[in-house]
Amino acid sequence: MRSVDDRAPAAYFLVGPTASGKSDVAQRIAEMQGFQIVSADSMLVYRDMDIGTAKPAADARSGVPYHGLDLVDPDQSFHVEAWLSAVAPAFRGEQAAMPTIVTGGTGLYLRCLVEGLNTGAPPDSEQRARWEGLLTDSGIEALQAELLAKDPQGFESLADKENARRLIRALESVGNPPTDSWSASPQHTPFVGFSLSPELLHSRIESRVKDMYRRGLIEEVERLVSRYPQWSDTARQAIGYAEALRHRQGELSLDAAIERTVIRTRQLAKRQRTWFRHQANVVWLEIEDGMQADEIAADVIRLWDEQGPTKLQVKGE
Repeated sequence: MRSVDDRAPAAYFLVGPTASGKSDVAQRIAEMQGFQIVSADSMLVYRDMDIGTAKPAADARSGVPYHGLDLVDPDQSFHVEAWLSAVAPAFRGEQAAMPTIVTGGTGLYLRCLVEGLNTGAPPDSEQRARWEGLLTDSGIEALQAELLAKDPQGFESLADKENARRLIRALESVGNPPTDSWSASPQHTPFVGFSLSPELLHSRIESRVKDMYRRGLIEEVERLVSRYPQWSDTARQAIGYAEALRHRQGELSLDAAIERTVIRTRQLAKRQRTWFRHQANVVWLEIEDGMQADEIAADVIRLWDEQGPTKLQVKGE
């Protein structure tokens, strides 16, 4: 594969919407080629939230070094700065000698990794209290309406519009432009991304969601509630977990919880596809029904070889 300046941290990126199969292919390549994997997924950071996040299984992780998984408990808040700090060791010292795959669908994590942290004005405690009060009194819909009115473009750019913490952060940033702005047009070496027809992606999403519930998502939520009585806003609103919690509380039947999880997952996939097409530089690989992991992995490696790795804005050793 092509390389870049050894003094600059770099990685090979594999991106795409949820349920596109990127995690399985990344795992396969890592096993074949001796890569380590950095997970760029804001839900995989939570310990014990395994089934609903489609976290790589323990046996798969035993043979491949992973970074970015199981960083905090579900009752703890988390932010991109903490994620950057957590995955930075992958690019330092002896670990940096191992080629790296970055894979995931959280656009903010990916963009901060290649363009640096977008540091805006510090949060205003009084303003934050106002938005948190609005959330308590009127619900997440009120936050959505406020952001849509104040910053429609910012609202549309959110990867998860039902994430209260992200809505509040976005409202705080209205009128406070960042001091280190991201480039309007991404100039990084292209990521490799998976593109699926809507029909195939929707089918995969439905199959994945039903499998999660069959494998014990409700029981996983029961264990989580027992261990962590109070969850962070992000964990509580996580797709699948929010619906399982509502089922547990008698607000949704099991069929309704599954249906709602499928709908929210499809909505997330649509937002991810939009983000990657407008906010990142991606070479798309068309994935068709019936393609095998080894076949897809070979195509990914070929594209990486053509494009070379992407330089990162993280501090090396």
